[in-house]
Amino acid sequence: MKARPALAVLAVAGVLAACGSPQAATGNLAVRNCGVEQKFPAPAQRMFVNDGNLISMVLALGAQEQTVAVSSLKRDADTLRKHYGDGVDRLNSVAPDYPSRETVLAQRPDVMVAGWNYGYSESANLTPDSLRAAGVAPYVLTESCRRPGGERGVVDAWTALRTDLTALGAITGRADRAAQVTGDLDRRLSALLAAPQPERRPTVFLFDSASDTVFSSGQYGAPQAILEAAGARNALSDVADTWTAVSWERLAAADPDAIVFVDYPPQTFQQKVDLLRGKPGIQNLRAVTEGRFLNLPYALWTSGPLNIDAAEQLRAQLERWNLAPASTIRPAADDAVR
Repeated sequence: MKARPALAVLAVAGVLAACGSPQAATGNLAVRNCGVEQKFPAPAQRMFVNDGNLISMVLALGAQEQTVAVSSLKRDADTLRKHYGDGVDRLNSVAPDYPSRETVLAQRPDVMVAGWNYGYSESANLTPDSLRAAGVAPYVLTESCRRPGGERGVVDAWTALRTDLTALGAITGRADRAAQVTGDLDRRLSALLAAPQPERRPTVFLFDSASDTVFSSGQYGAPQAILEAAGARNALSDVADTWTAVSWERLAAADPDAIVFVDYPPQTFQQKVDLLRGKPGIQNLRAVTEGRFLNLPYALWTSGPLNIDAAEQLRAQLERWNLAPASTIRPAADDAVR
């Protein structure tokens, strides 16, 4: 989710299933992905999956036995193990970070599951087109689908997540399980939205990392959906992109009630806090002076089934900070990294 290239494709949700025997790259399952109907084997038997959030989709669907290899697992292994059990340890992890095209092809996958800047990259020649030419059917994370101008994001993040779970359920032959996962998501989301809402929604700034600029998330990223569900307002809700860099001045102008962090290298949580507390113009912001910080793992903030856990945990934290009224929301887990 770090690099930021571009490609033009318009996306909506939609999955059309067909029957037949599995075939690499072509297959006879038609799935609408990033606005284009693509063919997939039905069901996939040798998926290559990159990044913790996409791996969480596979685990939620119970499709780990159909996954030949994964990459970018290490930073999320503990979080995924907490939610999905020790099946995480049986995954074949072949690259600690984003894989090369050669690493992917060496596993002889029939499907690759990744996203633009979640593994797919023109500079690495690891793209849907290059995979398709090599006989691999590529699935693109809906949150990462690109608009004609190059910005990512074409639907709201909850719709993007439902789209991916439904599509991957069809691709893995686990449509019933996908319906159960999305049903649980919708039930928990409805409970959050029905909870008492603050008279003034607190403004929250998502802080991934920083240098000359601050890397954060706009209206199409999963954090937007998470913050809204928790009863907060995304400080960058007017930015029509998913993950994006903004100026320090933009953070200062927002003067957020709280700052939430993505637990993501190379900066530690403490380094990020020290950076905020030592920077002129930032050190006196409300969130900084009050120490209203919440640090959650990468797999909870990036598009995946754990987004609803992030929303529940943020709602509970807002209540502890007296930024939202008391409710009956009780998070199933505590994933905060301290």
